[in-house]
Amino acid sequence: MITLQKGPVHIGGITLHNHLILAAGVLGTTGASLGRMLRLGAGGVVTKSIGPEPKAGHSGPCLIPLNGGLLNAMGLPNPSRDYLDEITHLRDEPVIISIFGGTPEEFGEVASWFADTAVGFELNLSCPHAEGYGAAIGADPAIVRACTEEVAAYGIPTWVKLTPNVTDIGVIGRAAEEGGASAIVAVNTVRGMRISIDLRRPVLGNRFGGISGPMIFPIALRCVYDLYDACSLPIIGCGGVSSAEDVIEMMMAGASAVQIGSAVYDDIAIFEQIAASLYADDGLAADEIVGCAHA
Repeated sequence: MITLQKGPVHIGGITLHNHLILAAGVLGTTGASLGRMLRLGAGGVVTKSIGPEPKAGHSGPCLIPLNGGLLNAMGLPNPSRDYLDEITHLRDEPVIISIFGGTPEEFGEVASWFADTAVGFELNLSCPHAEGYGAAIGADPAIVRACTEEVAAYGIPTWVKLTPNVTDIGVIGRAAEEGGASAIVAVNTVRGMRISIDLRRPVLGNRFGGISGPMIFPIALRCVYDLYDACSLPIIGCGGVSSAEDVIEMMMAGASAVQIGSAVYDDIAIFEQIAASLYADDGLAADEIVGCAHA
């Protein structure tokens, strides 16, 4: 298998320890859990999404395992501004703050709280199960551009996480690029649901949620491929990555790095395991394979 060179990488304005990043919403609720994932081999970590007001999230059940993935509807639970206290001791680490809002102004307000401590922001314009937030506004190119402009104005690297639940993800990616994004993260979960036959009702408390895990990897890969042709920004692939082979495939589609989320559910040491197969002293420079499937 193809292997990569070891060492720090600089992507979208942020220096990472390696190409493997903890995705938002997975063990990102506390500074302690983020620090733990860095010690376990993550090259960078993304926090739980933080919004303008504290949210308790949706009523349960909020997470169920599927064959080949997970289905969740957490509802963006977060402590809002109080989260700042969780990450002050990680100031020197590659911790990206995931933020959300219902308007460009709300995105800007949340970003202002972390402007002195964040190495970068990730705009959650893609959560499929939070009314008035995420994908509810992230499918509109004009809103995506406006939200990106609001946060990018702080001069801090601004990554924009996109939803796959659109007709043309390239249009949304170009809107983020026009708004001043430093990188694009593709993608968030795919909207879906399950129904309990015995109870005759949806399994999730919110009825529908987002599917993640290996079953959506081909969808995420296609989105990365499309965005590579549509935009000139670095792309961080996200969705079902669980092996070194998946990382290489994402890179060949156009990703410069990847995020890993659901795979942590099965194996807390997933970053170390992937890195052991992905990196070698005689490995290739990542630039040699990023986007090569487009040739």
